[in-house]
Amino acid sequence: MKLRDFVGEFSGTFLLVLFGCGTVAVDTLFQAHVSLALIALFWGIGVTLSIYLTRHLCCAHLNPAVTMAIASGWIIYLLFFTSIQDFETTHAIVRGSAESVKTARMFGEYYPSATVPFWLACFGEGFGTFLLVFLIFALTEGCNVGRPSSDSAPLWIGLTVSSVICLVAPLTQAGLNPARDFGPRVVAMIMGWGKAAQPDSCGGAFWVYILAPVIGGIVAAILFTKLYEPLMNRQSSDCCCGKKKD
Repeated sequence: MKLRDFVGEFSGTFLLVLFGCGTVAVDTLFQAHVSLALIALFWGIGVTLSIYLTRHLCCAHLNPAVTMAIASGWIIYLLFFTSIQDFETTHAIVRGSAESVKTARMFGEYYPSATVPFWLACFGEGFGTFLLVFLIFALTEGCNVGRPSSDSAPLWIGLTVSSVICLVAPLTQAGLNPARDFGPRVVAMIMGWGKAAQPDSCGGAFWVYILAPVIGGIVAAILFTKLYEPLMNRQSSDCCCGKKKD
C-alpha cells in the first residue's frame, strides 16, 4: 500500500466515523436531533465529505480501516465523556449495566432483540449493505452511461447512505460498515461498558454487524459485475440511448 492510499483511507474513515458517531452521541446526550431522517442526513453528509476529502488520494473505500475507526471512537469519548457522566448521573445509569445500553449506543450498533429476531437483524444489515454497495457501483462505474458526473458522485453516494439508513435503522441502527461498528464498540468495552457494549448474547456484534455486511457487499459486487455490467456494456454498444451528443 502506498503512503497516499494509507493517508486517504486513514483520514476518510476517521472523518466518516467522527461525524456519524458524533451525531448519534449528540442526539443521545442532548436530544439535539429530532428524527431518524435528520440523523441519516448527517451520516450521509459525513460520507460525502469523507469521499471528497480522500478520493484523490485513494479509492475512498472507507470501510475496512478498523484502526482509524477505533481512533474516532476515542475522539468521540474524549469530546463527550463529561456529558456522558452527567447523563449517567441524571438518569441513575451504572456503566456496564443493562441500562447503560442507552449510552453505549453512541459507539456500537444495536438491534432490539425483543422485537427483531436475530435472523432478521442479519438480513437487514446484509440487505442494507447490499443496496449501498450495489448503488455505489451504479453511481461510479463507467459502464453505466446514466451515472452522475464524477464531481457530484460523492453527493449521491452520501444521499444513498442516508436513504439506506432510513430504511434499515429501525431494525438494526444500520451499521452497514464493519469498521464503523467494530472500532467504536471496542472503545466502549474498554471504557467500562463491558458486556453492555454487545448487542446480544449470541455474538450479534460479529454475525449481524461484521459478517452480514461483508456478505451483502460481496453479493452486490458479484451481481453488478457479472450481470448488470455486461448488460450495460452491451446496451451501450447496441443503441445510442444515453450517449452524449457531440
